[in-house]
Amino acid sequence: MQARSALFDLYGDHLRPRGGRAAVAALVRLLAPLGIAAPAVRTAVSRMVRQGWLHPLRLPTGPGYGITPKAARRLDAAGARIYRTPKGSTAEAAWDGRFDLITLDPPQHRGARARLVANLGFLGYGAIDPSTWIAPRPGEGVDALLAEAGVRFDRFSASHVAGGGSLVSRAWDLDEIGAAYEQFVARLTPVVSGIGPGTDDERAYAARFTLVHAWRAFLFRDPQLPQELLPQRWPGTAAAAFFDRHAGRLRPAADRYVDQCLHS
Repeated sequence: MQARSALFDLYGDHLRPRGGRAAVAALVRLLAPLGIAAPAVRTAVSRMVRQGWLHPLRLPTGPGYGITPKAARRLDAAGARIYRTPKGSTAEAAWDGRFDLITLDPPQHRGARARLVANLGFLGYGAIDPSTWIAPRPGEGVDALLAEAGVRFDRFSASHVAGGGSLVSRAWDLDEIGAAYEQFVARLTPVVSGIGPGTDDERAYAARFTLVHAWRAFLFRDPQLPQELLPQRWPGTAAAAFFDRHAGRLRPAADRYVDQCLHS
């Protein structure tokens, strides 16, 4: 688990509801059970400041970092999708049969191109080719994202005369995504199944953090297609039920550990 990715999870899942800020010492304590050392935490924090996700501040317990408005928007959007709240449960909403289609000039720089690909994937877009992207619904903030990336683009609302199945298979490998959901359940079952009422809070926190971290990866892979475009017996349905059950079960112990670390 990389420190930068773990910090996004930490701020989004635990610190955002607590004001979106924490002392550096608390960040180090909270990532230690995941095997992330203090130097890696500090390096990742500095990088996130440069990228505009965090800003330094002074707290009663010492120097710390809070989330920026840009980070708050991203974390709120991710949280809504992770827990499939009414704002984030786009796959459950009625689909009007139309796709959001974007044609763009890809960035020439490889790093900028990779960031754009990841960000479009997070918003639910899949690539037909490097210049053409589709999503089953408009991605929230996609115009601002493309403008910030400095690319020329056009957006269209379009319907597919054959229903869209062939288009979906070109943009996303649903067999691969479905297999990843099955692997998620198989890999995380031993992590969470051994955590019970007698388990100490730190172990429960680490297990839940690992669960959420693994689930969060699907935000960049699964476009949350409407039911009409999914295969029968979609593995993502069972995986979501597994996640919800154990994330909810382990939440009280994880919250206690977070509060302990924040106030130590």
